Amino acid sequence: MENKKIVVALGGNALGSNLVEQMISVSDAVKPIADLIEEGYEVVVTHGNGPQVGVIQDAMTLLSRENPEKHPHFPLSVCTAMSQGYIGYDITNKLREELLDRGLAGNVACVLTQVEVDPQDPAFRHPTKPIGPFLTKEEADKKAMEKRHVFIEDSGRGYRRVVASPEPISIIEIDTIRALADAGYVVIGAGGGGIPVFKTENHHLQGAPAVIDKDRASELLAEQLDADFLIILTAVENAAINYGKPDEQKLGEISVEEAKKYIAEGQFAPGSMLPKVEAAVKFAESKPGRTALITLLEKAKDGINGKTGTRIHA
Repeated sequence: MENKKIVVALGGNALGSNLVEQMISVSDAVKPIADLIEEGYEVVVTHGNGPQVGVIQDAMTLLSRENPEKHPHFPLSVCTAMSQGYIGYDITNKLREELLDRGLAGNVACVLTQVEVDPQDPAFRHPTKPIGPFLTKEEADKKAMEKRHVFIEDSGRGYRRVVASPEPISIIEIDTIRALADAGYVVIGAGGGGIPVFKTENHHLQGAPAVIDKDRASELLAEQLDADFLIILTAVENAAINYGKPDEQKLGEISVEEAKKYIAEGQFAPGSMLPKVEAAVKFAESKPGRTALITLLEKAKDGINGKTGTRIHA
């Protein structure tokens, strides 16, 4: 099992909704990751930022309204960069500490990562990506009126703002991430799906008003790093069909063809489980021998060993 390369995608909701919660959550999150490293896997970590980027933009918007001349508008791309920095800072330090405590090399590096998107992507006309905290319907309706934001009900947990979520095209810092990984570093990269950018004239990268789905960006990163496994960590141990119904069925080991059938049937919630399964399918069919896993954070090692989780393979 040595020298197998894994991209591990942490969900933003698993990191808490504020700085104190995040520091506690990250301390727990790094332990299963360290387990994989201790077993000899080469690991690259990505993470979501849905709750965090929404909170950051709300705070920056309030600052701008109080003094627009001193604090101009903070675009979503800048808020994503901020979230990458402070989430990556916590993961880097806590994972380094955990590895050193186990007598392992504490070589961990966070790479601020930009991801190219297409300015003509239809996602810019149809926002679907939930960000920010969960709200009641009354709170969401009030904010929708005040800020002209779009809100949706999110998996029975409340209402959240949705923004554009274009497809990732290329990872700008891929060579840097690859070089560090090949040199033995555990890399934290493509945080929050990456900072979305448009390529413009004279090699300029312009920030895009969007938040890229972290699972799709993680899949692209895993492909470009020639990883063996993509692990998408979420709030449930297995993906399921007929979710929440009396005949709910947890999915264990399934083929790409089975997963595509369930996608066509509408079995997975858009903005929630659907992008995870789609990313898993894309990775599993991208090259023979690749496997994608969807499971709980604390079940990652068991999932890799075939004991639990939803494993998708060609």
